[in-house]
Amino acid sequence: MGANHDHHHGPGHGHSHAPADFGRAFAIGTTLNIAFVLVEGTAGFLTDSVALLADAGHNLSDVLGLLIAWGGAELSKRPPSRRFTYGLRGSSILAALSNGVLLLVAVGMIAWEAIGRFADPPPVSGSTVMIVASIGIVINTATALLFVRGRKGDVNIRGAFLHMAADAAVSAGVVIGGAVILWTGSEWVDPVVSLLIVAVILWSTWGLLQDSVKMALQAVPPGIDIDKVEATLMRLPGVAHIHDLHIWPMSTTETALTAHLIMPEGHPGDTFLADLQHKLAHDFGIDHTTVQIELANGAECRVHGKNNV
Repeated sequence: MGANHDHHHGPGHGHSHAPADFGRAFAIGTTLNIAFVLVEGTAGFLTDSVALLADAGHNLSDVLGLLIAWGGAELSKRPPSRRFTYGLRGSSILAALSNGVLLLVAVGMIAWEAIGRFADPPPVSGSTVMIVASIGIVINTATALLFVRGRKGDVNIRGAFLHMAADAAVSAGVVIGGAVILWTGSEWVDPVVSLLIVAVILWSTWGLLQDSVKMALQAVPPGIDIDKVEATLMRLPGVAHIHDLHIWPMSTTETALTAHLIMPEGHPGDTFLADLQHKLAHDFGIDHTTVQIELANGAECRVHGKNNV
């Protein structure tokens, strides 16, 4: 019986520990958005624009989201301890999940306020709305660009990027709404724009929420085909059977695997295990591999209730 572990990161799979490089981006993005929330919120109250207030509310949720993502990224870098033997890598998953829930709360509040405004839409200064929202386009686009290079390799960074990119689009929508109000004088355009904001936020973040929930439930990470992993293991020389194969995310950037390999001819040696861990890292982006070698079928897997994958 034997085991082996790997912390190598295979190319082409996005397992690059992106959060380690984004501390400055989080700091800049958070500062810019706090300043904009103050400006936009003040303008919204002064002009009685629910579209501006809705956008400011969403930007405030993005500030909280950036702080949560930042905290998760920093905690993920904490070293392992006797109690937390994987360190706090799972913090990035909790951060991504918290961001998804936070967005649902934010869109619910925006929708509620917008629907209430349909009955009696107040007068809105279209020019003020356009000016403030234009500033938002610049700030949100600049912030999104800070996270663009990490969006594919880390769902936590992707959450920050999507928030900012969606906000840039939302601000553009608010500008258009302000122009329509100036042109037509139709005050109902303001709450309509707010509901469009809700739709954009839901559409852009639904995938993030789904991925973070799956990660929290330790599902096989997207992009990894467990059948292909099993086939790779079965093709190894001397392997007669596999059981207790589990693949799960340790964090938003790292993946772990455990498996029991039935090898009747005995333990193949450390070279076999080293080659296997490098192959799994290179082909599937699996960072931490633990393999147990058995001479015959062992006890049934308590999770699966049967002696197979």
